[in-house]
Amino acid sequence: MRAAVALARRAADAAFRPQPIARLVTVRILAPLAILGFLASRIHHADDWLSVAGFRVPGGSDWRQPLALPALPVWAAWSVGAALVVAGLATALGAATRWSSAAFAALLAYVALADRLSAFTVSKLAPVIALVLCLSPSGARWSVDAWRHRRAGPELVSGGCVSFFQVLLPVFYVASGLAKASGDWLHHPYLLWTQLHDSYQTEVSWLLANYLPPWMWTALQGVVLVFECGAPLWFALPWTRPFALGFGVAMHLMIGVMFGPVIWFSLLMIALLVASYAPARWLARALARAPG
Repeated sequence: MRAAVALARRAADAAFRPQPIARLVTVRILAPLAILGFLASRIHHADDWLSVAGFRVPGGSDWRQPLALPALPVWAAWSVGAALVVAGLATALGAATRWSSAAFAALLAYVALADRLSAFTVSKLAPVIALVLCLSPSGARWSVDAWRHRRAGPELVSGGCVSFFQVLLPVFYVASGLAKASGDWLHHPYLLWTQLHDSYQTEVSWLLANYLPPWMWTALQGVVLVFECGAPLWFALPWTRPFALGFGVAMHLMIGVMFGPVIWFSLLMIALLVASYAPARWLARALARAPG
C-alpha cells in the first residue's frame, strides 16, 4: 500500500512539475490556426451549415443523436461564423486570451453539436483544446496581452496544463491503435492501400498507390499499429521519445499529403506533438521575436 501511495505521489509530482510556458504558447498559436483552417470551408457557407436555409439532420428521438439544436436564422449563422474567426485569431494572438479562448471553446462546442454530419475528429478535439487554453495562463507570454501590459511573463507554468496535452496524445494514439487492431488491420494486409482510393485521394496518394510495392503497405500498417498501440511507452521513455516525435510528425505529414482535406487534422496533431515533446529551447527560440 505504501509503495502504491509513493508511486502515485511521484506520478503527481511529475505531472505538475513546472514546465516551460513556451510549450503552452505554441499550442495557443498553432492549434487555433489549424482549427480555423479546418472550419474555413464550413464558415464560407455558414448559411447552409448552421441556418434554416440548409439541410438539418432530424434528431431528438434517436439515442445516436439525443441532442437536436434548432437551426439559426441566416444572419445568426453568419454571425457565428464571424465570431469563430475573431475568437480563434484572438486566441492565437493572445488578445484578451481568457475571454477569447472561452468564446472560442463555446462556439466550437456549439458548431460540433449543431451539425453532426460535418463533425470530424478536429471538431471533437477543438473545444477541449480551447477550454484548456482558457483555463491556463496561455496568454501570459508572447502575446498581445503581455505586450499591452508591458510584462515579460513567466518562464515556467504549472505542469498540469502542459501535461494534459502530453497525456492526451498517447491516449489518443493507443485508442486509435486498439480500434484498428479490433477491426481489419490485422486481417487485411492491404487495408491501408484500399484507403487511398476514396474521394480524399490526392496526386501523391495516386502515385504511391500505383508505384509502391504491395508489401510496403502491409509493412506500413504494422509499423503504424505498433506505434499507436505502444504510444504511452514510446512517449514516456526519454530514449524513445525523440523517435516517437519524429515518427508521429512524419506519419501525420504523410496523412496530410495523401488524404486531401485531412491536412488540417494532420497540422493540428503536428502542432500538439511539437508543443508537447519538442525540446523546449527550440520552441523558446522560435518564439523569441514575438511581442512579450
